[in-house]
Amino acid sequence: MENLRQQVQDLVTTHPVVLFMKGTPQFPNCGFSSRAAQVLKVCGLKEFKSVNVLMESPEMCKAVCDYSHWPTWPQLYIRGEFIGGADIMTEMQQSGELQQRLTGLAQAA
Repeated sequence: MENLRQQVQDLVTTHPVVLFMKGTPQFPNCGFSSRAAQVLKVCGLKEFKSVNVLMESPEMCKAVCDYSHWPTWPQLYIRGEFIGGADIMTEMQQSGELQQRLTGLAQAA
């Protein structure tokens, strides 16, 4: 399990923005994942690392949830920091906080 935790940590610290989601940004498999991907696009983020949890092993999915202490999908990380799921992302986008956290990443993600 420690190896999987390290893999999660490597993913979220190697990529500026990581969205663990059901499906892909182009073909989301649930409404919450679709909304999360859309929120990032509305914020001007052209590219980000997405991980389709439906294609991952159950052990890897558990490792992601254990790492974040968050039991549901999607899960967003920015610069290695866990942000939250679709509802939190939406609230942050509406207040302008999400755009602020994404500053400098919109063009270079």
